[in-house]
Amino acid sequence: MNENLNTALNQQLANMNVLYTKLHNYHWYVKGEHFFTLHEKFEELYNEVTGYSDEIAENMLASGAVPAASLREYLTLASIEEAANGLSANEMVQSVVDDFSKIGSEIRKAIEIADEENDIRVADLLEGIVMSLEKHQWMLNAYLGK
Repeated sequence: MNENLNTALNQQLANMNVLYTKLHNYHWYVKGEHFFTLHEKFEELYNEVTGYSDEIAENMLASGAVPAASLREYLTLASIEEAANGLSANEMVQSVVDDFSKIGSEIRKAIEIADEENDIRVADLLEGIVMSLEKHQWMLNAYLGK
């Protein structure tokens, strides 16, 4: 695995782990009339995200790369921010939409790198992830009335 692809995958591994913690935070702290709906949705999303984290790391290991594996590394490498305190339910949803958008854009760039390296396995993995994130983004935007 070339260094550019390794860097891109480590960034997304970090993003997935920061996102997992953020989604767990929102799952615990969401309040309001849509509590039950969002509580379940955030749980669904953090379970999905943890699977992506595992798949990315295992693909890196299979290619001889070294995946980031500590909270310190994740916070250093991630392009998304940790959860802010005191957000409303809609602000939480918008935060997730924004993160999915940013991550999706970065994953598309990583797919280009994987394609240049003829790494079909990684490109396919990333394509599946970005397609799922885009579907969730669409649904969350619909929830927000957008």
